[in-house]
Amino acid sequence: MPRSVNHVASRARRKKILKLTRGYFGCRKNVWTVAKNTWEKGLTYAYRDRKDKKRNFRALWIQRINAAAREENLSYSKLMGLIHKSGIAINRKVLADLALNNPAAFKAVVAKVKDA
Repeated sequence: MPRSVNHVASRARRKKILKLTRGYFGCRKNVWTVAKNTWEKGLTYAYRDRKDKKRNFRALWIQRINAAAREENLSYSKLMGLIHKSGIAINRKVLADLALNNPAAFKAVVAKVKDA
């Protein structure tokens, strides 16, 4: 008697992964072992780059704040030190947005910090 194999389930499992690798180049989209390895590695990159994205955005915000602060004759570190000392609770994301899209509001924040 031949052994019982659940080919329906194993084929469905493979089809699921091959569907996820559609659009990949060459064998990566249709050869099972290559596609599976590529898909698994892609998950690793996705996890890693979710962390990198946070790092990259923080660096961008710091550059924008620094550029705007230097127009007010302050360095980034001096500005952030003054903000923390004056007790203003504003994060880098919002501060960078003000510097880019609303320079008048950014100048008001800097003026308030310099006075305090």
